[in-house]
Amino acid sequence: MTSARQSTLRATNLGLVARTVCAAALPPSRADVAAATSMTRATASRLVDELVAGGVLAETEPAAAGRGRPATPLVPGARFAALGLQVNAGFLAVRVLDLRGHVVGEALEQDDFVGSDPASTLARLGRLCREVLDGLPREVTLTGAGLALPGLVATETGLLLRAPNLGWSDVRPEPLLRGAVPEGLGLHVDNEASLAAHTVAETAPGRPGAFPDFIYLSGEIGIGGAAVLGGRVMAGRHGWAGEIGHVTVDPAGPECRCGSTGCLETYAGRDALLAVAGLAHPAELAARAAAGDERALAAVATGARALGVALAGVVNVLDIPTVVLGGHLAHLADLLRDDLEEQLRTRVLSARWTPPKIEAAQAIPAPGATGAAFRELAGLLADPARWLG
Repeated sequence: MTSARQSTLRATNLGLVARTVCAAALPPSRADVAAATSMTRATASRLVDELVAGGVLAETEPAAAGRGRPATPLVPGARFAALGLQVNAGFLAVRVLDLRGHVVGEALEQDDFVGSDPASTLARLGRLCREVLDGLPREVTLTGAGLALPGLVATETGLLLRAPNLGWSDVRPEPLLRGAVPEGLGLHVDNEASLAAHTVAETAPGRPGAFPDFIYLSGEIGIGGAAVLGGRVMAGRHGWAGEIGHVTVDPAGPECRCGSTGCLETYAGRDALLAVAGLAHPAELAARAAAGDERALAAVATGARALGVALAGVVNVLDIPTVVLGGHLAHLADLLRDDLEEQLRTRVLSARWTPPKIEAAQAIPAPGATGAAFRELAGLLADPARWLG
């Protein structure tokens, strides 16, 4: 019993030390780790040595100092990485990222996957995945794999229940990707926006982002969403929380692919905005609107009004007044911000005391795949002991 307790305590402390180093804004020393974790220097140093020997952490060259031996800075190691996959309406993506947040391998293929066959599309993703994994350095060890899909996912079983913008229903991706994802890793399937929100909650695995609490909108053909509180994505009872794109803005509005009417994405989704603006390419919309084009400005105004109605309800219910716009909405953030913040000040009950703020997400290729890798690496940081054998 005593041995089991000691083993559990060691595993807990190893995780605490690993997370402390990853979360630090500047590379800490062993003494810094001891102070941050309230451990003795001897204990912290022993645990650091284990993590460095196992490749979870690494030492860097000490900075020049005055008298005495300079402390050795610690950083996340480069040995461990995770695999993130994504299927979206317009692209397939594979990304492998390490604990430093560096891309070890990646591939992106653009195409139109609306109405595509799930088996052939996932087979294509599998081929892309194998190409990336075959090119990884031999010393890289994968700790997990995640797949981001734009729809409702039963996360416990890995079943995609419905992805309206792909036209997919009742798809189980894991068997279709078997042979591409290394055996033993498992494949954790989740909603694209929920995973992409991890790239805002963290700037690198284990390193907190600027906003601990925020509502994230993922803008593509449709609009996905996620609510993040204390750096953690709020999944809901079944893992289906965050479907902001299907909040009804106007019951008498246009029919949505989901089968309802007047959903937010029928006004503020990429295709909806382009239709109002009379444009074919998203890159043109922001430029035309900034130049004063009337149709482009009308599209932005329509999107802002719909976003204001939907987001006000979400902010009033959840008390999370920071909204981070991703995807095509991030490109329009400067044009949307003033109108949208004004609407939220009017519609949000608490706005007098905490005015809602609109922020743009950093441009990241395939944020769903990136977030999937981040989430898998969070598992490593929670229990690094199992990887030190």
